[in-house]
Amino acid sequence: NLDVCPKCGYHNRVSARRRLEIFLDQDTGEEIAADLVPTDPLKFKDSKKYKDRISQAQKSSGEKEALVAMRGQLQGMDLVALAFEFNFMGGSMGSVVGEKFVRGVNVCLEHCIPLVCFSASGGARMQESLFSLMQMAKTSAALGRMAERGIPYISVMTDPTMGGVSASFAMLGDVNVAEPNALIGFAGPRVIEQ
Repeated sequence: NLDVCPKCGYHNRVSARRRLEIFLDQDTGEEIAADLVPTDPLKFKDSKKYKDRISQAQKSSGEKEALVAMRGQLQGMDLVALAFEFNFMGGSMGSVVGEKFVRGVNVCLEHCIPLVCFSASGGARMQESLFSLMQMAKTSAALGRMAERGIPYISVMTDPTMGGVSASFAMLGDVNVAEPNALIGFAGPRVIEQ
């Protein structure tokens, strides 16, 4: 049932790797930029050091970062598929997420193949400050290069797709699709209440 409730149609959250496993043809996925890991150039600390938050997120999610990028096939057609891991710091976009996204776009440009991105994010990663916000422009510019070449980009927004992710690449698809009842927007209910 692909993690969808057969009675009510509710789409349960799924991990990035599970989503790509469901989406791509079996045994066709090759990970892109698997070696990239986040660092802490600002030595950021709130109630906890950022490097400790990274380590905790890596242990709890099983991922190195909040985005998994793969080149694979869908019904025999080559493409690049990206999926957010919400269990990694709320799927927040930091500099490594932006770099992985752009490297995925570069594979699309090199081979003239489409891009599909499954977003599940709380937005920009506050612990990276401007490094994180810069990824909004970086990813959008990369998609601009795809648009110039006429290479399709399909954006699939899952629950939730918020903040800097929704304000950049998630809304820039040639085709934008959303899961039913997904929370999509810039500021979520908790932010508005504050």
